[in-house]
Amino acid sequence: MSDTAIVDLEDWLVALSQTSVLIELSALVGCALLAWLLARLVSRAFVERELNSIMFGRRIVDGVLFPALLLCLAYAARKLLVMSMPLALFKLAIPVLISLLVIRMGVKVLQAAFKDTPLIRLLERSISWIAWVAMVLWVSGLLPLVMEELDQISWAVGGAKLSVRKIIEGTLTAGLVLILSLWISSAIEARLLRKATGGELSLRKAFSNAARALLMFVGLLLALSAVGIDLTALSVLGGAIGVGIGFGLQKLAANYVSGFVILAERSMRIGDSVQVDNFSGVITEINARYTVIRSLAGRESIVPNEMLITSRVENLSLADPKVWQSTTVSVAYDSDVELVSRLLLQAAAAQTRVLPEPSPSVVLLAFGADGLEFRLGYWMGDPENGGDNLRSLVNLEILRLLREHHIEIPYPQRVIHQRVVPAA
Repeated sequence: MSDTAIVDLEDWLVALSQTSVLIELSALVGCALLAWLLARLVSRAFVERELNSIMFGRRIVDGVLFPALLLCLAYAARKLLVMSMPLALFKLAIPVLISLLVIRMGVKVLQAAFKDTPLIRLLERSISWIAWVAMVLWVSGLLPLVMEELDQISWAVGGAKLSVRKIIEGTLTAGLVLILSLWISSAIEARLLRKATGGELSLRKAFSNAARALLMFVGLLLALSAVGIDLTALSVLGGAIGVGIGFGLQKLAANYVSGFVILAERSMRIGDSVQVDNFSGVITEINARYTVIRSLAGRESIVPNEMLITSRVENLSLADPKVWQSTTVSVAYDSDVELVSRLLLQAAAAQTRVLPEPSPSVVLLAFGADGLEFRLGYWMGDPENGGDNLRSLVNLEILRLLREHHIEIPYPQRVIHQRVVPAA
């Protein structure tokens, strides 16, 4: 076996040292330039394409389209050149391009479908290693021998005969089917969510989640069928899952159902300002199982969807994004009431976030123990930017105007009664 390997290696070196290899290299370079040009032209046709899409990537060459075009052009060039000259470089280039396409497609689809997690990075490295190892075995001519040896390792499972080769081929087929399902679902989600806002965004998010779940279910069935598992046996598994949902997974099932209900009825939408369980913020994500609410302080709360259905939720943006806010101030009893009212309205009007309509209002709230209590009420149209910061700006402007017009803000007044004990 070692002599054969050395002879094969010497044959490769002799073939790669021929002058015809320069023609093959020129053809490959021409195919690469043509593939890059075609990919760039197609990317320019999609003016609204994503920055880091699956097809085009971030720099054209790191997308799926470029290696796919390069593989097609290289295969066509090989068919043309093989009729006039012996080929050596193309025998190595075609497997390399196929491995590159598989790696690029798997990595890009996983990045688009899932967030960057250690598990996803492990899957990406696994895809790369499998593709490159298969390429090396293919080029060296060892792939058929390895597959034959793996086919010999077999055992009987019921009435079926399984082998290591069938399991490997089925697993690879299943992985390819699932990657294609994720690719299609990611494309559908990107198309549905493009330029969508408010209630339309939530409704499209519901459709995209349903489409992804359906495609993943169909892909899983096809993958199991490719592995050789009888799908009729899944009826028992389905019954077991149903019993599990009825007993132990009912909360999980309730969260998933609640998520689709929220997305379908649009009672809460991405971008709404809400308050749930004394936590207020803006809804940034509505997923199938949970909803992410981000506060102005940067904290994020992961709220189960069932909680949003069964508990009381304050939605500041459901019917009208305008929110009413007020602040209270006390002035001395000898102050000019009309002047104080004008100054309070002036302080509210000085803030750009305060809406002119409905107009701010001032009421004499009470005759307090220390002075007259006025309440200034106003409306703001962007509660997602916070309310305390606007109230602070209004209070600072009120303080400045009152001091400028010498209007006193009284200190608390208390009467102390001292009991005098007569001397004995």
